[in-house]
Amino acid sequence: MLYPSPYRAGMSSLGFQWVLHLLREAGISAERAFLPDDLDGAKRRREGLPTYETMTPLGRFPVIGVSLAYELELAGLVQALELAGIPALRQDRGRHDPIIILGGPLTFSNPLPAAPFVDAMLLGEVEDIVADVFLAALERPYDELLDLVQRTPGGFVPARQGDALPAIAKASDQRLPARGPTLAPEAELSDMFLIEGERGCHRQCTFCVMRRSTNGGMRLVSADQVLNFVPEEAKRVGLVGAAISDHPELPALLERIVASGREVGVSSLRADRVALKPDIARLLRAGGYKTLTVASDAASQRLRRTMSKGTTEAHLLTVAERARQFDYKVVKVYMMLGVPDEGDEDIDELITFTKEMAKIHPVALGVAPFVPKRNTPMVNDPFAGIKVVEQRIDRLQRGLAGAAELRPTSARWAWVEWRLAQGGSATGLAVRAAVAGGLSFAAWKQALEAADPEPTPTAPPRRSLPISPA
Repeated sequence: MLYPSPYRAGMSSLGFQWVLHLLREAGISAERAFLPDDLDGAKRRREGLPTYETMTPLGRFPVIGVSLAYELELAGLVQALELAGIPALRQDRGRHDPIIILGGPLTFSNPLPAAPFVDAMLLGEVEDIVADVFLAALERPYDELLDLVQRTPGGFVPARQGDALPAIAKASDQRLPARGPTLAPEAELSDMFLIEGERGCHRQCTFCVMRRSTNGGMRLVSADQVLNFVPEEAKRVGLVGAAISDHPELPALLERIVASGREVGVSSLRADRVALKPDIARLLRAGGYKTLTVASDAASQRLRRTMSKGTTEAHLLTVAERARQFDYKVVKVYMMLGVPDEGDEDIDELITFTKEMAKIHPVALGVAPFVPKRNTPMVNDPFAGIKVVEQRIDRLQRGLAGAAELRPTSARWAWVEWRLAQGGSATGLAVRAAVAGGLSFAAWKQALEAADPEPTPTAPPRRSLPISPA
């Protein structure tokens, strides 16, 4: 099992840990590999890419499963394969090279740029299918494996199916919740036992891949179920879910975890829930939280309404009150700039409102450029452009100087993410070219524009049923 980022990120991925557990539960000897922290040093020392468990070179394994979380990790996949001495492109590999099967969060949106590098993909929720597919990869002839993948819900064979993605798979409720059995001290979420409190989302935010229409919306895991899986030795518990703060039992679950003497974390918080249920903020603070983090997602109330985001300024002001009440260090608010129909007046509204929040409690804004994604209603909306986003970040910085902290992400790298998010399988060749060019922004820009000088953001519809083999 390969995670194409360093260990600290891979072992903070619930999906990666969960699939590893399912494979081992099925009797498969599965080891872990990660991109080295010091990639250049590993290349100089010619260390290859050994596994975490036995230091076996990755290229000696018959099957490699890859978990891909987001677009820019595609470069990590190419780097990992090349470091391991495995030809990155599927067309360059032979019968003695590993079979590579890809899954992960990116498959809910657009995994097509990964197509040139893999033999098969499992799209969506893989709990019901992953063990059978990997056993077939180990035991059956190659063509029989591909036949099986094509018959499997969520199964995709790039060499046979082009860019026609099948519908994503949906796991049976009996397989929930996903949980991470390994407590990793060096992970980003150090020594935290990760477990789903729910899966999916019942909301309809138009920019989000996990909105209500994705795999049936929100599926709940009861508080008793969650607690039954928490091991005695776990001192920290992380509750995972796209809409975990919408769980009706969340305050009671937090209460029981904190009462057991454990620290607790959650993967996301909705401002309206924190505003309406003060026990959430109180218990998270008692469980070790120092930063109260919520999302606004757009600069103004008008834009939030347009994007079906239910957060209001009243909710956010109440969140600031909760942070002050329960002695948090700071309120962090995530949002996007460059959304469709955004203008200077929206940025100015954000500046004025953030200053109001900051009068109540210290505020930090986590700002990311809007990147339209496939499998959302906003897929055909444009990327605002690097210059536009940078101008709006600059306007925000000047307007909030001395009032609130601004933590922006790069408009340039958001542009790269957008090109990958909209691309087809041919875009994968641009990823390889960018890796060869050193992965500077200039290298990415040259490679992506050479692959597709004028990208069109129109996404082909997914097929409603898996494709049968010819």
